[in-house]
Parts: sequence; structure tokens; C-alpha cells
Amino acid sequence: MNRGRLILIPVPLGQAPANAVLPPPVRACAQRLTHFVAENAKSARRFLKALPSDWPLQQIAIDELNEHTAAGELPRLLAPALAGSDLGLISEAGCPAVADPGAALVALAHQEGIPVIPMVGPSSILLALMGSGLSGQNFAFHGYLPSDAQERDRRLRELERQSRQEQRTQIFIETPYRNRQMLESLFRTCAPGTRVCVATDLTLDSEQIVTRFVAEWRGQPLPEINRRPTVFLLLA
Repeated sequence: MNRGRLILIPVPLGQAPANAVLPPPVRACAQRLTHFVAENAKSARRFLKALPSDWPLQQIAIDELNEHTAAGELPRLLAPALAGSDLGLISEAGCPAVADPGAALVALAHQEGIPVIPMVGPSSILLALMGSGLSGQNFAFHGYLPSDAQERDRRLRELERQSRQEQRTQIFIETPYRNRQMLESLFRTCAPGTRVCVATDLTLDSEQIVTRFVAEWRGQPLPEINRRPTVFLLLA
């Protein structure tokens, strides 16, 4: 039986128009598909409507895959590709399967012999690294750090020590409404000579990427990034 493909389709990181951040072949591919797995069906429909899709939205099947999806549900989500149809995988923002639950579906597709096709699009992690001026030769992404202040401080000291020992750029994110707490922890915990980059609203008109030594950050008011998607990077 012929298998369909699992196509990894990036989406904008925010309210930027798709044609401003996605290449024409990516938009054309998304327009023609009728089966999708998405982290959030509502935002996926909004994305497809804005393209717009070649199909009426009511004819497009969108199943959800998020942190609440049980592992036993994955074969059902992959069923269209097993039956011969191309299947699009969409994240809530940016590239699917990167800091995203879609990675589990990609792993199953490989096990089932389904071709996996990653397409070009915006990744907040790589865009932040590119714009930071920190080491792009040795870096690690750590996802979310602990929400507890003492645990977060401890983890930051650990990441800073690893960075100093291996000259590794450490990259992490935070729930946007806790961005201020993350900044306070960074500038309280890290050494004056550690460089910290704060990359906010990437690809949007309000984009801001600033890299400074901690000593410099401490000498000025905290940047206004609360409730704005932000990537944090440090290099000791």
C-alpha cells in the first residue's frame, strides 16, 4: 500500500502575515492539504483561513496533538498517512516538533515507514541564537526552567557553570506572564561578566533582540517584555 507523507509545516510566530515569513512552496503545500494534526485546532484553522486554503474549512480534517494527548492516540492521528494521504503537522507557533509535542508523531511516522518532510519556516530558538551574537558553534536548548524561584535560581547557576566550562550558549524560554520573574532571576543570579540575550516578539513589528553583560543589565530598568513571547540566552 502506498503511504502518504508526514509534512512538517511551520507557521508564523505571531500575527505576522504568512507571506512575510513562509516561503511560497510552504504556503502552497499547506493550501492543498486536507488532513492536519495541530497543537491547537482553532489556531490551525485561523492559519489556513488566512492563506487561504484551496478547500472549504469544513472539508479539512484537523486532529489535535498536545501535552494532554495520550500515547495510545498517536496511531489514530497518523491514520490518513497510513491510508495514502499526505498529512500536515502544525505547531501552535513556529516549527512543529521543535519544543513541541509533535515530535512523538514524527517518531511514530519513522517507525511506520512514512516519509517525513520538514519544511522551511521560522524557529524562535534559531532566530534568537542567530541574532544574539553568542556562540552558534556550541549551544543547547533547555525548554522551560523551574517556576519556583529558588529552583530557578539553582538551575540558572548550573547552566551558567556549564556554559563557562564548555563555552556553550544556553537557551531557554518562559511562560510569557512570568518573563519578569525570569529577568529578575537572571540578573540576580548570574555573574557580572555573563552575557545575556533577551529576544522578544521575533519576526513581528515589535521585535527586539538585546545582548548585554549582566553588569550592564543591572544598571538599567528591566525591559518591558511581560506577556510577550521571549527567548532567553546566556553565555558565561
